[in-house]
Amino acid sequence: MAPIETDVCVVGAGGAGLAAAIGAGRAGARVVLLEKGATPGGTTGRSVGSITASGTRWQKAAGVDDTTDAHFEDMALFAGPRAERDNLTLRRFYVENAGETVHFLADLGIEFIGPMPEPPHRVPRMHNIVPHSRAYISQLLREARRLGVTVMTETSADEVLMEGGHVTGLRATARSGPVEIKASAVILASGDYSSSPDIKRKLGAAQAAEIEGVNPLSTGDGQRIGEAAGGHIVNGDIVWGPEIRFVAPPKPKLIAKIPPSRPFAKLVKASFKAMPDRLLRPFLMSFVTTYLAPSHTLFSQGAILVNRDGARFCDERDGPQDAIPQQTGREAFILLDKAIAERFEVWPNFISTAPGVAYAYLADYRRNRRDITFEGDTLEAVAGKAGVDPAGLAHTVAAYNADADARGERPALSGGPYTILGPARSFILMTEGGLAVNTDLQVLGADDAPIDGLFAAGSAGQGGLILDGHGHHLGWAFTSGRIAGANAARSIG
Repeated sequence: MAPIETDVCVVGAGGAGLAAAIGAGRAGARVVLLEKGATPGGTTGRSVGSITASGTRWQKAAGVDDTTDAHFEDMALFAGPRAERDNLTLRRFYVENAGETVHFLADLGIEFIGPMPEPPHRVPRMHNIVPHSRAYISQLLREARRLGVTVMTETSADEVLMEGGHVTGLRATARSGPVEIKASAVILASGDYSSSPDIKRKLGAAQAAEIEGVNPLSTGDGQRIGEAAGGHIVNGDIVWGPEIRFVAPPKPKLIAKIPPSRPFAKLVKASFKAMPDRLLRPFLMSFVTTYLAPSHTLFSQGAILVNRDGARFCDERDGPQDAIPQQTGREAFILLDKAIAERFEVWPNFISTAPGVAYAYLADYRRNRRDITFEGDTLEAVAGKAGVDPAGLAHTVAAYNADADARGERPALSGGPYTILGPARSFILMTEGGLAVNTDLQVLGADDAPIDGLFAAGSAGQGGLILDGHGHHLGWAFTSGRIAGANAARSIG
């Protein structure tokens, strides 16, 4: 294939990469955007969709008095002991630009509700997208194409090309074979390495090496080729997880196939104010129950965790997420008796929560996740429906009920009907290690000098920034992406 000539090449078509492509395109650059998956979306398209920012018009409309200084201080409260490892320069950069990022997204057609509170934030800062996170991808992709961005899917980045210390392009592999892209600037926005055992092990996160990531395409391509070009990774040992999550539905639900157009988003937004809760909640939960995690309160209230053989394999109250990957199929099932199931129909005992949106109770899972919710009058009946060994489960429950030491303060499991939720698996949600960057999002090489023409954004360019708390990772992806794109275009001259 003949070389492709452009000004800026962006690696990764998730939130950070799409924002970077738009930033560069609006600055007048020709842009080629690579995505190794079949469609754009990345981890952004799988997220709940919240962005935490200060100084927005949504805060002003809600009468929220906020400052970037206060936001800067509150981020340290989320980080806790990790705050000592934070990149304070990038934290300041983030809080001073995140508000404008929310406005940038809204101007593209994204609809937000909020701001929502999330302590220890001292004021509400979480802005939630409606109807769901795929609207980010839809609206940003539309703008990128309007700007003339060339999008190449099923194309993976292999190597940054350098000459005399300057970026000259990128070598990649497309569906048709190897391809060379000649470009004056490259932006690495390929996400994290949560699905790369080798990189997790290499960077000091060996305990998470064999645990799969939520996004199987998050294999650290940007970090890998950025290092090969002279960059270095900061905070590579920090990972989020493992966390127990129910497996995704085998097929997208019909409601999730609704195009996330702005008119539809406006309708959903209006519904938050006008629609009765009895009608609104089922609609919202049809979206958010797809990717939610089961609350560990289930286990403290008496539910037990079993594998396909029906065997209990750990103390559910002591790190069950670490034990699940050792089971056959790396999966487990949650068993509730009648008494426990009834408690998880009402507040404060919820199965899952979507931050700032809603709590999911057992009835929500019966309605929206019938593929993982099984009920039966007897243990044998519910086990058969769930694909768990009936004899093994009956033996486990009998042994558990007879062993007061195993239960601790929890009661014995009583009669049916019984409920099984699952399968559930343990996932690494994300990794914090990103290439070192400055506030222009230039990748830093030896002696922290910028590598000419090489930029990074999102998780690939996190630069040591600690992003604990809901909405900060997504906010950083869009913020760093849009600014990296504009800076890359300006660097061409």
